[in-house]
Amino acid sequence: MRIGVDYYPEYWDKSMWEKDAELMARTGVKLIRIGERVWQGIEPREGEYNFSWLDEVISVFSRYAIGTVICTPTGFPPLWFYEKYLEIVQIDGDGRKIRTGTHNNICINSPVFREYVRKINERLARHFSGNTAVALWQIDDIPEQYKCRCDTCREKFREWLIEKYETVDGINKAFGNSAYIGEYSSITQIQPPDDYLKEFQNPALCLDWYRFKSDCIDDFVHDSIMTIRMENPKVPVTASMKFCENAPDFYKIYNSLDFVSCDDYPPLKVPSDHEEYYSHAFHNDFLRGIKNRKFWITEHIGRTSGIRSYISPTPEQGMITGYALQAIVHGADTVFYSRWRTPLTGTDMYSHGIFDHSNIPNRRFAEFSELCRRIHQLKVLDDTYISSDATIIYSPEDDEAFRIQPQAEGFSYIKQIQAFHSALTHFGANVDVIPPDADLSGYKLVIVPSLYVNRKRVTENIYRFVINGGTVVLTTRSGVKDGNNNCIMDTLPTVFKELIGAEITEFNPTGLSEQSIRDFAGNEFVCRYWCDIMHLTSARAYAEYNSDSFRCMPAVTMNRYCGGVAYYVGTVCSRDFYESFVSNLMMQTGIPKLKGLPDGVEVTTRKNNRDEYICFFNNSGKDVSIPLPKPMYSIVNSTGRDRLELRPFEMDIVRK
Repeated sequence: MRIGVDYYPEYWDKSMWEKDAELMARTGVKLIRIGERVWQGIEPREGEYNFSWLDEVISVFSRYAIGTVICTPTGFPPLWFYEKYLEIVQIDGDGRKIRTGTHNNICINSPVFREYVRKINERLARHFSGNTAVALWQIDDIPEQYKCRCDTCREKFREWLIEKYETVDGINKAFGNSAYIGEYSSITQIQPPDDYLKEFQNPALCLDWYRFKSDCIDDFVHDSIMTIRMENPKVPVTASMKFCENAPDFYKIYNSLDFVSCDDYPPLKVPSDHEEYYSHAFHNDFLRGIKNRKFWITEHIGRTSGIRSYISPTPEQGMITGYALQAIVHGADTVFYSRWRTPLTGTDMYSHGIFDHSNIPNRRFAEFSELCRRIHQLKVLDDTYISSDATIIYSPEDDEAFRIQPQAEGFSYIKQIQAFHSALTHFGANVDVIPPDADLSGYKLVIVPSLYVNRKRVTENIYRFVINGGTVVLTTRSGVKDGNNNCIMDTLPTVFKELIGAEITEFNPTGLSEQSIRDFAGNEFVCRYWCDIMHLTSARAYAEYNSDSFRCMPAVTMNRYCGGVAYYVGTVCSRDFYESFVSNLMMQTGIPKLKGLPDGVEVTTRKNNRDEYICFFNNSGKDVSIPLPKPMYSIVNSTGRDRLELRPFEMDIVRK
């Protein structure tokens, strides 16, 4: 496990590099991350390369045993490039060029851009080949879903569609076009979705546009990887992504990379609304599940950004240490604080780092130093791993499909996933977050929220898991669409009717208006957003609606199917329902459960062949007291404990 910092030497006079390296070494920093914005500094004029200053930076930090992550600077082309090759600039949905002066506004399909990317990456990789101080290569800077609709992208999209569907008639059939509604008679009539509201555009076209963009990013990343590996075959290569609305299909992008790395900015204020899911434990479990291995956090917590909005609050006491440890116990083995020092100029001048503009050691530096010291205490976790009995399936395509067609006011695919994740972690369960076609055989409980777009292999995967004795939970809006994002002509939940033992006779998008349900034990819970009205065939009602409109109609069902059990949640409920429901699921499936954990306390268990360690993280923002079932040894305080007293954002780790 290592702590690094994002460092931008181009901002600072050379005289500061040695001082920074010396202080980082004393503090415990093991890596710096540089280069993502320095194309102009490397190639000030076309064909003229200057690596001397980068050589000096890397040499300075290497003398202090600090390794370097080199980011390829392809997200920030130099101004001479824009001036000479204006065609590289993205075209928006209204046909206008996106302004220069920002990053990631380049068309990654532009042939001239790709040629120059190959050249700069090749020269970088060749120059630093054999330099043992280079620990890793990072591709680009957050290659998000771009918005370009230039002629090159339009033509490439049409070729992509023809390759997938073979003919224009095949495209018409897949998109549900007819002679009366938008039928294409020529490939040239096909246009990408524009910036108009997506709910007024063909959903099949929009989802294929998302898939196409993911494929383009994957192709761009793959080409960059190959260029680097030709010159530098032994150094690992990754890409820094960000889990956000513009994110591509993570599973596709990371397939060819050595490991997962991602930016992660946990919230700097604990929300007062009890129903808000704010913990980034879900994000960390998602990152671990992409390749089912350890991952890196390439930018973490430090930035109180003032680029696009007001300056956000500074991290509260304990957050710098606590959130880094949260990521580490969930599977991160390297965390980079963003950033070492706050810039004095440019758009990032209020993107606060460890040091403020004054450059004087402050509270954040003291806490960061403590984090670096704490990491040495946790070396005992290096050879441990996370073993999970429960998993949640996340589908990037379903996520995008719900953005294309929002179902009801307040309805959120991600929040449903977070609701189940939060409930499981509330009882101390480890949770994997995995792709829809992942192997399910090792789990006792599989949660599948809103599997909206049906794919045959995924459906078969879920049925196989239940037939072999597993317990699955499906939720509302499952089985609605086929693989082309068109509705299926069948009673909902279509392909899952047999599995859940029920049919949906009617649904009501209730939006923000509150309804209520009552479970088999008489407990009442609030529900919102969506209500499925079900007819039971072989299932039993776990909970029924308690509102006037649907009173006594099933809301949550349970069905025994072959060797396993399938549950269906036909609405979206308040937090207390998920905690009650998951508690029962854990008891029925034999998943160990911790009782009496205070709200906001997260528990992660790691083990190896010898020991098992329980990590308690207080993410509540309040002091908490946690009784232990028996005295345990704290590897943080080197003492035996029968009770843990944790301050806000504090973590303690005990050996079971």
